[in-house]
Amino acid sequence: MLPGVKANLALPVALMIVFALSRVPGMLPENFSAAYAIAFCAGVYFSGGMAWWLPLGTLLLTDLGLNCYYYFYLGYHVFDLPVLKYQLFNYAAYVFLIWFGRRHKPQSSFLSLLGGGILGALVFYLLTNTASWFFNPFGNPEYTKDLLGWLTALTKGTAGWPQTWEFFRNTLLSGGLFTGLFVGAMKLTEAAESAREKEPAEEPAEAGEEEAAPEEGKA
Repeated sequence: MLPGVKANLALPVALMIVFALSRVPGMLPENFSAAYAIAFCAGVYFSGGMAWWLPLGTLLLTDLGLNCYYYFYLGYHVFDLPVLKYQLFNYAAYVFLIWFGRRHKPQSSFLSLLGGGILGALVFYLLTNTASWFFNPFGNPEYTKDLLGWLTALTKGTAGWPQTWEFFRNTLLSGGLFTGLFVGAMKLTEAAESAREKEPAEEPAEAGEEEAAPEEGKA
């Protein structure tokens, strides 16, 4: 692999590793995730196909690991067809976030990108909770197929779990926090590189520029 290719891959791969570690169960509160920011910022900053395959591949591998954990250790039926359909809808939401990120430019202002990340997290919440209500993979009785059931899925949720408005709060907070951290780090890196480029280079003295002083006693 060429050195330039290695350099271009180093930061995205490092970010994906950190993101994968953040998905370890219990590492973060429910719905407090870097996934929304990672998908959006990958669309903004990653080039070409990497913006798609790297975040989606990382999400797929970590989701497989999480599903195995929930199935074998907690006994959840996460490999049942209704649950897999719901998770597939999650990936449609991630694809939207990447696409939405690609509508922005790395040169956009910090506030513009931060707002984009928060808006993307909001849309993700609406899409995935609507899918949870529509597919109802765990057979929640509160999710009736009417307007009240849909509003319940968006605001209250099901018994035995935190209310979904708490998930909504965590979604917006984590989307804003991780997008701000990612964009802020990229802006600082760009500023440092720009400052280095503007530093005047020291020009070596040309050979013979300084003439030797004449010897004493010579005309």
